[in-house]
Amino acid sequence: MARSGFVASGILHLLLGASSIRLAVGGTGNADFSGAVAELATMPVGPFLLWGSFAACAALSLWQAGDAIFDFNHQATKTKVKNKAKATLQAIVYAVLALTLWHFAMGTGTGGDNRKATSDFTIAMMQAPGGVALLVLIGVAVAVTGVVYGIRGPKKSFEKQLRMPAPGPARTAVTALGVAGYLAKGTVLLLAGLLIAVATIKEHPEDSTGLDGGLRALRDQPLGPLLLAAVGAGLVCYGAYMIMRARLAKMTK
Repeated sequence: MARSGFVASGILHLLLGASSIRLAVGGTGNADFSGAVAELATMPVGPFLLWGSFAACAALSLWQAGDAIFDFNHQATKTKVKNKAKATLQAIVYAVLALTLWHFAMGTGTGGDNRKATSDFTIAMMQAPGGVALLVLIGVAVAVTGVVYGIRGPKKSFEKQLRMPAPGPARTAVTALGVAGYLAKGTVLLLAGLLIAVATIKEHPEDSTGLDGGLRALRDQPLGPLLLAAVGAGLVCYGAYMIMRARLAKMTK
């Protein structure tokens, strides 16, 4: 079940990449995970896909939480803390995906959920004591995470998470998809983090709109449509990589 969570994530990234490319050529829609889930819901057997994806992401979240609680205890303190924190963050990410899928499966989700939730969260935080500083830190943390993801692609460090195929076309495909995918994923996270930080500093919390806002901001730059289309293609690669990861991931130590 946990492995199937990688497949669900891969499908959502495929849809997110397609939405990004559509925005690049002047189309409409929300280029974030709520928009991707909304597209999933419109497909034939949509309810089956939603409930199946929800169960898969929930299972992967629980597996990551189990890693955070029970694993890595034999490692040196610094390495243990880093790996437990990483597993905790992954558990939260997949729990959020599962929650988004749950809302749509129950019929209460909309394509703008993530965009509105990010904006509302920013507004609420800015009104809280110390909230502005915390929001800037969150934005910087997300942006730094994007840089880490982006570096992971060219360094091919993601291969350590996999049981790589023997040298040949399959291995080359996995590596190529991983490099392109991590670069694109890193770019998206970097844009989203910067958008949170800039919107907070400029006191325009309504501009903090997560992945969708970051990708739209990229589109509005010089050569933006081309860059956005390239990022969209990279997200499609990341989706394909995640589907392959379901088969190749090292799930046991």
